[in-house]
Amino acid sequence: MTSLEEPKPDALAQQLAKLPDYMTDANAVLKDVDAEWRYNQLPDYKKTRKYYSETRSKNHAAGSLPELVENLVKNWEIEASFKTRLSDWRTVDFTQYSFAVNDHEPVSASHMLRVGTYNAIIGAGAYYDPNTMDFGASHKTFKRMMPTFAWEVLEVYTEPPVVAFKWRHWGEFREDYSAVNDGEAYNGRLMMVMRRSAGENVKVAANGLLIDITGVTVAHLNERMQVTKLKTWFDSDEMFRQMDPENQAVRIPMVSCPLVGGNGGSTGAESVATGLNIA
Repeated sequence: MTSLEEPKPDALAQQLAKLPDYMTDANAVLKDVDAEWRYNQLPDYKKTRKYYSETRSKNHAAGSLPELVENLVKNWEIEASFKTRLSDWRTVDFTQYSFAVNDHEPVSASHMLRVGTYNAIIGAGAYYDPNTMDFGASHKTFKRMMPTFAWEVLEVYTEPPVVAFKWRHWGEFREDYSAVNDGEAYNGRLMMVMRRSAGENVKVAANGLLIDITGVTVAHLNERMQVTKLKTWFDSDEMFRQMDPENQAVRIPMVSCPLVGGNGGSTGAESVATGLNIA
């Protein structure tokens, strides 16, 4: 791809015309009315886009590589979160696509479609265990605590077909957080002798604090500018440290928690969804 640093206006227009709409418009895939959408309706990103415009740290030039990458990732997030049919995903080649975080094994597009983006990205730890929530429950948990969770590209290091970039994800902790953690990971971190097979119900009261995390991603693109491989590095615990800086979370052992039984798995996820009124 030709560098888009400072082309002449006519040259820039010609370059942009050759690119897919999901690189030039952050909301391009929201116009795919024939796609199969989760909850049978288009998602509403107006509040998130407004918050992004008001609080972003970068203002990339129109048609610049950082803006194009930012648009691509935003459309990817929409599709991964709300398009329920892989054949409707335009930002990725789902026949080749893989996604990996830190040192974890790569997962396929179908896996991400099944478990959800939050569960594919956030590892098990002191505040959360992705094995206890399904796609819907995990999204409602995080979208409720942060009604707007904006995302921006900070810097792009390399050009296509292999694009390395640094990003920022931020929002305000507005609603109480409640989820189930990985009991063994948490107790092991505290060097406690006792280990539980079940986790704890973790509750953190909303405090309005800014949650601001950064990371680095490498995206492999094909000739159509579709993602074939994503590899992301970031500290998945940072969000929780910022959410609960004074370590004031209330932790209820699963064996005595009235909301969830101690067996984990899908039964635990269903109980959480019911008990927290997020179904």
